[in-house]
Amino acid sequence: MTKQYSSLYKYLFLVLLSGVGSMSCKKELDKSPLNNYSNDAFWTSEQNAMLALTGVYRGNIQMQKAAEFSATDWWSYYGLLFIELATDNAYDRRGDNSVINRLGNGTMTADLTILGDYWNASYIRIGRCNYFLENVGKTPVSPDKLKRMTAEARFLRACTYFYMSQYWKDVPLVTKTLSLQEANTVSKAPKAEIVAFVINELNAAITDLPQYKDIPVSERGRASKQAALAFLGRLQLSEKKYADAAATYKKIIDFNDNSIDANFQSLFNGTNENSKEIIFATQYLQDLSPNAMLQHIYPATTGGWHLYCPLGSLVESYEFKDGTPFSFTDPQYNPADVTANRDPRLKYTVLYNNQPFKGIRYVTHPDSTKSADQLTTTKQATRTGFGMGKFSYEGFAGGDLQNSGIDLPIIRYAEVLLSYLEAKLEAGDAIDQGLLDATINKIRTRPGVNMPAITITDVATLRTLLRRERRNELALEGIRYWDLLRWGNAAQVLKGDFYGASFPGAVNLRKNGSTVDAYSRWYVTTKAFRAGTDEKWPIPQRETNINPNLK
Repeated sequence: MTKQYSSLYKYLFLVLLSGVGSMSCKKELDKSPLNNYSNDAFWTSEQNAMLALTGVYRGNIQMQKAAEFSATDWWSYYGLLFIELATDNAYDRRGDNSVINRLGNGTMTADLTILGDYWNASYIRIGRCNYFLENVGKTPVSPDKLKRMTAEARFLRACTYFYMSQYWKDVPLVTKTLSLQEANTVSKAPKAEIVAFVINELNAAITDLPQYKDIPVSERGRASKQAALAFLGRLQLSEKKYADAAATYKKIIDFNDNSIDANFQSLFNGTNENSKEIIFATQYLQDLSPNAMLQHIYPATTGGWHLYCPLGSLVESYEFKDGTPFSFTDPQYNPADVTANRDPRLKYTVLYNNQPFKGIRYVTHPDSTKSADQLTTTKQATRTGFGMGKFSYEGFAGGDLQNSGIDLPIIRYAEVLLSYLEAKLEAGDAIDQGLLDATINKIRTRPGVNMPAITITDVATLRTLLRRERRNELALEGIRYWDLLRWGNAAQVLKGDFYGASFPGAVNLRKNGSTVDAYSRWYVTTKAFRAGTDEKWPIPQRETNINPNLK
């Protein structure tokens, strides 16, 4: 019988198989094959230690001219961006049975492959971190460099456990390399223990990591104090430690290293990757270590597979330009152009019917039978009438959509400001105009957006406005699913019927049964998120089959 290995053991064979450019500096490193070294012979130079650290940063992220068909890491384009397909923001073109759609529609089970993908990726990174931390001390480097490299590995391990604590809650807490016997019999630690570990590790990393301003461009992508503080703030928010979260986010603000960029659109198309708004990002490099994101999100008319389909629920969340909430009955609404008179970020976030894209009209109208992007249930095209605008860079000059060098922001300063305001609000602190102007209004009034400033300080009303602002500003960046879970309203939001674009007078409009939508919207799907069940991911079935202690 073939011996079965849990994911907690398999990482031993993957520990130092690294590539170039992922989450470390974009400068190309020496690519000597690590399997040619014995362990003792390897840790003999700073160059080798940095090569190993690059592998730690990379984790299991796929970085080659090939499309990802699974979540290879929490920070790969598939793992980070595609989790929004499980929310009210977007829909996976592959249908209701897509494993990502099933995370949020009430049909999640332990045998979903995506659960195993995230689990495997997590323990591969954790394993690399543990191995690195056990061995880097042998390297002849200065104490300061050793402290920094150690802090980076501890930060990366803590971030991985952050994600696991948010979705699985209780997981094995592994801080050393394991034997096969240990890996196949390890037990879960309670969420409280995982959370305490992450807080301790992030605080330790913050002490020894450099500030954002002190990291040179050649090392862009390496962790800073601000990156570690931002993840600490995220955990404190989700644990409802609001006063602690506010203090954490205030430290980032007080460093004064980061700022809101004047050009919102440039943050997602690869033209402004040195922006002070991008605190931490997955690094990609065309030709050397690319991603295939554009292959998955581009429209069919430009050679894409159009897996990513924003929902009408997201589009309808964006206000009119004067700050009033969207309504189909408002005279400002233009059914021929849903972005007209709207928050400019909508146009930067989604593709919509009749929009010019790369010199071609993106036509999604369900009656447009000659368009490759016609809204149907059969073509390899949109299922909502909308496409991904963020990250769909029109200026991409390469002929291969699987060879993109566009980085993926993981932490933006905009999130920090919105999270700081949320923490202050939920902690019961006084909210005044000065605080609003220093946080949410810095984001809303950036040049190119210029939305009206928020002046409301009533707690209940401001909470609604803040959550909408967070949704619209951070849309399709991999934040929404986590937000819904930590706010405790996923079961309310992800329940009911979901629609796409509105097409008044359309003949081929998809109905919900025999019901025609009042606003002539295309019916997409019905979700039934299960309260008390779907907030916690089941341990992958394969892992519990190998190790019953994980049940």
